[in-house]
Amino acid sequence: MSRTPGRLLARATVLPAFALAGWLLVAFPLLLIGWFTPLAGLAAGVPAVAFAAYAAVRWTPEPRGDPPPWWPVAATLLVAAAFTAVQLAYHAEALVIRRDPASYAQYTIWIAQHGSLPIPQGRALIAGDAPGLTYGSLAYYQVGDEIWPQFLAGAPLLYAVGHWIAGPAGMVLVPPVVGGLAVLAFGGLAARLVGARWAPLAALLLAASLPVQWASRSTYSEPVAQLLMLGGLAVAVDALSERVPLRGRWGRPHLLAGAAGLMFGLGLVVRIDMLRDALPVVAVAGLLVLARRGQGVPLALGLAAGAGYGLVAGFGLSRPYLEHLSASLDPLLVICGAVVAATAVGTAALWRHGVPRTDRPPWLPTAAAAVVALAAVGLALRPLLWPEYGHGDEATANFVGQVQDIEGLPHDPDRNYEDMSLYWVGWYLGLGGVLFGTLGACLLTRRVLLRRAPEWVLPLAVMAWSVAATLARPAITPDHPWASRRLVVLVLPAFVLLAVWFLAWAARRLEALAPPDGSPGGRVLAPAAVAVGALAVLVPAAATSVRGLDYRSDVGTIRAAESLCAAIPGDASVVLVDGVGHYYGQLIRGMCGVPVATAADGGAVLRAVEGIAERGRTPVLAAEKEERLRMHAPPGALVEHPFHVRSDQDPSTLMEPPSSPWAFHGDIWVAVLPDGVPPAREGAQ
Repeated sequence: MSRTPGRLLARATVLPAFALAGWLLVAFPLLLIGWFTPLAGLAAGVPAVAFAAYAAVRWTPEPRGDPPPWWPVAATLLVAAAFTAVQLAYHAEALVIRRDPASYAQYTIWIAQHGSLPIPQGRALIAGDAPGLTYGSLAYYQVGDEIWPQFLAGAPLLYAVGHWIAGPAGMVLVPPVVGGLAVLAFGGLAARLVGARWAPLAALLLAASLPVQWASRSTYSEPVAQLLMLGGLAVAVDALSERVPLRGRWGRPHLLAGAAGLMFGLGLVVRIDMLRDALPVVAVAGLLVLARRGQGVPLALGLAAGAGYGLVAGFGLSRPYLEHLSASLDPLLVICGAVVAATAVGTAALWRHGVPRTDRPPWLPTAAAAVVALAAVGLALRPLLWPEYGHGDEATANFVGQVQDIEGLPHDPDRNYEDMSLYWVGWYLGLGGVLFGTLGACLLTRRVLLRRAPEWVLPLAVMAWSVAATLARPAITPDHPWASRRLVVLVLPAFVLLAVWFLAWAARRLEALAPPDGSPGGRVLAPAAVAVGALAVLVPAAATSVRGLDYRSDVGTIRAAESLCAAIPGDASVVLVDGVGHYYGQLIRGMCGVPVATAADGGAVLRAVEGIAERGRTPVLAAEKEERLRMHAPPGALVEHPFHVRSDQDPSTLMEPPSSPWAFHGDIWVAVLPDGVPPAREGAQ
């Protein structure tokens, strides 16, 4: 029987992660040296992506076991394609920086147009070092004479390809495609660990969850990180499917292990918290070396290479952001160093004895499974017994208090809701998803420790660690759908994968219990039970998504930004005279290509306008409200309203999943000052 369907599914589900890794390997150095241009990207990126695609096809082994029929392959591809189509239809246009997607979008726009970092402040084109002027804005740090974006470069490096092709309108279409490819990669991971016939169900359940849909509609980093991590896990399963000795010539398993480690490490170029999620890979690499498996060394080397990229990306291009996170990042770096050192010492100490026998004493696997169950129970009881308080800053507390008032909750601004993390998973996968996923985790933990499921060692270690660490401390502003970001990369995939594995296990058990006479009742029992179990996850997930995501966020922002830029002369320097600079400063600087400063008061406005005029440039005043702008604009100046958006935006909820959008009102009024006419003096009073 032909193995073509299984071969196609195996290769197609890892090819996107290979291609993404190949692109990041060449795109990040180009940005680092300031050559990230369309021509350089084409010259370096096309060969790198082509080689990565060739490696995916060439290195991916034949699936083991009975060859699957065509229908699981077609169904998995159909789920991924349908997910992508829906996301494209509902894609957002977040360009005004209120939260992370617009921050990433403006990061993307800058490097796509300029090819380098940092961002010049342009103070020499405004008023030099005149007091009362600032150049940074939300998510863009003013450091000396430069501006540095907040986040890491991985997602913008990918989204910039869409900008090169079709400008901002092309950029915002890339995340839905990446999200669809991540769903496809997840289907491939499920096919490897559960079986090809279960891949469509796994892909469908993940695709139905609200956080996965929501994150891939905007320029968030989570879809990119999810594709790397899920693709890396699938590649790692392929790499470890064949036993090769520690010593000897390297072959396909070694290359696959190195590629998987590289993908895990490159996740750090996308998100700094991938440093935590990759920690189990270090320990598993040590176990492979102890087991005299040849894949251990290339896995560790690939991880080190990718993490090296990530550390350079963080400390080279996002140092102000990492300094802002130092209270949590510094301990994490210490923990990472301790894990690497402990793995090295432990490997050396146990070298003669090999991998410890986890099935001895015989009660240990069952006890470990019980610990998993108790941990889940503890998370479920946590809101009742150990409610969490404290945000670390007053602004977050004030915001939480406002959302509490809107939602009709008791006013308690210090409440951070981290204790609700397991309930968040229940919101988006239903009670069935939480229950089946937990049962799957318990059973698989026992099987792994009994050495009966070696293919699950690495995936279970990575997923269990990520789920435990994330649910224990989400470390995010707790309103939804914003807080659901923490569940996207690995938490929801872990629950779905474990739930599907549990359903497959239950189906096999029910089939074994069926009467041997082949009666119709026995044949129907297992499929019926699986269908009921699948619906117990799918129906709540789909209902929450349909109710909470029936809108497009920030629609019209791209057109409004183009109108704004058209209203600003090319030789202008812009002075922002009210709080508009906090949200729109980088939009004007990056999309309109003119220097921008925010004035603290009327005197600063006067100094800025005088400095701009002295430099032979056109002064432009901008404000969010017309009356505020007219306080500073000279009499008779033409005041325009080029940026005017009335759209939907993501809501904020604390104790229930989001169900309807909030209104977004975006406004910028501008006044182009005539030559030689100073701003109104009353603005200085």
